[in-house]
Amino acid sequence: MGKLSEILSTARKRAEALALPYAGAVLPREAWDLLKLAPGTTLVDVRTRAEWDWVGRVPDAVEIEWNQYPGGVRNPHFLAELRQRVSPESPVLFLCRSGARSDHAARLATEAGYGNCYNILEGFEGDKDANGHRNTVGGWRFSGLPWYQG
Repeated sequence: MGKLSEILSTARKRAEALALPYAGAVLPREAWDLLKLAPGTTLVDVRTRAEWDWVGRVPDAVEIEWNQYPGGVRNPHFLAELRQRVSPESPVLFLCRSGARSDHAARLATEAGYGNCYNILEGFEGDKDANGHRNTVGGWRFSGLPWYQG
């Protein structure tokens, strides 16, 4: 089994184990490998503009806020923006800070007809450590994957 098939199989098994309605759940390193191995795969970063500007960005990610900044109100145009910018035929990887908003985005996109949605577990910053700090336990940045300061 090739690396791509292995990642997709693992992602599918995670989705089944967690009873997720979308194609799969991947770890940050697996997401990066999918971006390299599966042409046409799109990473959609659903964090807020403030997070992109102040915490960091993933190169070439499609940025669509799930919650709007300021105020944290759910973005009523999320699905319209997704449809405008990402083909429903593409495998889509959703990323947020810790994996919660991206889970919601993957669920909505799947309901809207996107057949290959994946949530990036751990998110961009990972879970909080014992001291309440992020970026020390899991996540895109902790995994040493490409990012830059906004």
